Amino acid sequence: MGRVEGKVALVTGGASGIGAGCAELLASEGAAVVITDLQDDKGRALAGAIARSGGNARYYHHDVTSEEAWVAVVGDVKAAFGRLDILVNNAGIGISSPSITSMSLEDFRRQQAVNVEGVFLGIKHGLTFMREAAHGGSIINISSVAGLKGSPTLAAYSATKGAVRLLSKAVALECAAARDGVRVNSVHPGIIETPIWLGIMQTDASGSNAPPDLEALSSMVVPVGVKGLPSDIAQGVLWLASEDSRYVTGSELVIDGGLTAR
Repeated sequence: MGRVEGKVALVTGGASGIGAGCAELLASEGAAVVITDLQDDKGRALAGAIARSGGNARYYHHDVTSEEAWVAVVGDVKAAFGRLDILVNNAGIGISSPSITSMSLEDFRRQQAVNVEGVFLGIKHGLTFMREAAHGGSIINISSVAGLKGSPTLAAYSATKGAVRLLSKAVALECAAARDGVRVNSVHPGIIETPIWLGIMQTDASGSNAPPDLEALSSMVVPVGVKGLPSDIAQGVLWLASEDSRYVTGSELVIDGGLTAR
């Protein structure tokens, strides 16, 4: 317990799924957690639940594609805590398409805006404040196994997650050269039970589009045979957020049950 005691963490897309798992675990390990999302009811409920269990959490409505929103959220963190030690750029969306030729430009750009521009803006404003506060920090960008290998129905999604991977490495090198004490890493979840799958459709035996059956999919393609849970990713994020990983930067942490080992 207490692996991030006294630290301040900001988790985007923190109202559900992997983000919620990260917020809960970081708070239980002593961090003051700022949860941001567009799902206001879920976000407020989660912050309240963390507070009732003895943690320190607050919720902000936050569109990660808006630079003005980032300025406001980071400004609020600065006013409330005077520091930011952990930034988890988790907010993301998944939009599948049977073929890249049938994907609309609108969907392609929307996915880029949330998954890439949102991470860029988080790094830009989060890192600026971390450097100003001069406490160092850990920036953890949630990518995907889709950022390591291609998928025929997720080409545009893979493009965004591959961008997050290399953006993380480039900024890690910038921070290392600046000797600012900020580490930057990416996390690559495999098949994890989260709401993002609701936007990723597959054609079933009847010809209808529906979210994939994660249990069946995992038994077929994941070497360990089962799907992962948000808590599995949160444990990796906690490690990267803590001093246990003080010598780790520019790396990619793959948590996928062996999926990319094949």
